[in-house]
Parts: sequence; structure tokens; C-alpha cells
Amino acid sequence: MSSPVRCPIGATLSHHTGNLAGQSRERGPVKVFISSDMEGTAGVVDWSQCLAGQPDYDYYRGLLQAEVNAAIEGAQAAGAREFLVNDSHSKMQNLRPDTLAGEARYLSGRHKPLYMMQGLDASFDAVFFVSYHGSMSTPSPLSHTYNPRAIAEVRLNGTVVGESGINALVAQAYGVPVVLVTGDDVTAAEAREVSPGIHTAVVKTAVSRFAADSLHPAVARDLIRERAHAAIDGLAEARPPQITLPATLSVTFRNADLAEMATWVTGMERTGTTEASTTDDDPVRLYRRFITTVLLTRDIAE
Repeated sequence: MSSPVRCPIGATLSHHTGNLAGQSRERGPVKVFISSDMEGTAGVVDWSQCLAGQPDYDYYRGLLQAEVNAAIEGAQAAGAREFLVNDSHSKMQNLRPDTLAGEARYLSGRHKPLYMMQGLDASFDAVFFVSYHGSMSTPSPLSHTYNPRAIAEVRLNGTVVGESGINALVAQAYGVPVVLVTGDDVTAAEAREVSPGIHTAVVKTAVSRFAADSLHPAVARDLIRERAHAAIDGLAEARPPQITLPATLSVTFRNADLAEMATWVTGMERTGTTEASTTDDDPVRLYRRFITTVLLTRDIAE
């Protein structure tokens, strides 16, 4: 099953990084930022499995927690010593802080200015995306791009991207390489379009948006540990995302009303019946403008 990414991102990349990427610091213990979603967890194929209040939610949040811990444990084995886990799924309070491995700090709760990337700064050495999913226009299980009710597709410099690609803008701004993504095969391929050297832990193979062939959870966790270890081992060769700046995010909405509402955000311009775009040379400003658009259109979409 192929991803519908239609334009090689390499055609739109350069070695131009964000304003903060050139800053250096004295390196101490390896420090890892983890953004954790939930749809990419082995075994998860339905919204009822990953929404609080549903009968199966507690079971599947336990599987997610185990995969986050596996990523931390693999990184620890390779020498990483500091971890921040930013809970990035739904209401962003899915993990149990007292059972996080590595004595990781836990950033949870809603209304974060940098949303899925809140807490990242130039002091980190690596970014992990754990339990991620593919973009709305792919067959990745539970695929969506931030808001499935509002957004049909997002392109970064002309290439279809999911949350891993959009979030890479923040990593570029702070000069931190994105070195690991875990989830299904479609998600892994999509992440490589923006972060070519990324290590991937494919814990399930997409069948449709609501079906997947998943590894046994224990096998999935072993794979995540292995790939996290390799990602930290390879930090010397890792580079931050290399997205050409100024960059353009083009958002196709599910209807014309949503596209019009997006233009209420300064810097967003209507570029089609259901499309609005924004361009900026500051990756964080571009990302925040997109997030503001997502939040603004959420109410009318729902």
C-alpha cells in the first residue's frame, strides 16, 4: 500500500535551518524530547480504543505507556540520561507519570502554545515521535492531520505531510534532529520525506484507515527499544530537519466555510475554494499560525 506523497521533499529542501539552529551549547548528558500520540500504538485501529471514557481506553493507554517506556529504555541503554515526554494525544493526559521510565519529566494538559512540540528547546539532543499516525490523505490507521473534521490535506513546500512533517518545523527552529518515529508503515514512509535519516519502528502494517496487521505488543516494544537505541547511537551523524525557508504550508479544508475562517488568522491567505496557505521564514511562527488555524476551525467543524 503506497503513500500518496506526490512530490519528493528533496526537491524543496536546503541546508537553511531556523534562526536558533546555529546556536551551540556545551553538551552534557544526552537529552531526549518525546512527543507521544496514541493512534500509532500496536493494536490500535479504532477511535474507541484511544478516547477517554470508552470501555477499552484504559487497556490501550497501557499499551501506549509501554511503548513510550520502551523508547526511553532503548535510549537509556545507548547513553541518554534526560527525558521530557510531551503528551500530545487528545486531551493530552493519557500517561501515568509515576510509571514513566527514566524518571522522565511529564508535560501534560491542553492549551499549550507549541501544542505537540511544547517543551522543546535547543538544550535537547534528539526528538522522538512515539505512536504517531499518517496524514488524513493516507491509508494509515486512524489517519488525520491535527483535526479530521476540518482538514483534508496539508502540504509543506508542495509535499503532502502529516503531523510528523509539520512538527519537524519546530525541531528545525531549535536545531534538534528528529531521529525516531514509531507507528505504522505508511507513517514511517511519510516521516522519511521530511527527516530522511530518521529511524523507524514499524509496529503495524496498514490495511485501511480502520484496520492493521500489528506486531504482538511485546515484539513491538522490543523493536522500539532497538530502534531508539540505534537512533541515539547515531546522533553524531544526525541533522536537524532541512526544510527550505521561507516555507509554505498549504491547507485544504473539508469545506469552503473552513477555508474562509482560516483567513481570519493574520498571514493565512485564501488560495482556492477550500484551500488557504501561509508562508514564513520563521519555522516556529509558521507552526504557531497553523496551530491557531486548527484551533479556530475546530469549533465550527465540530
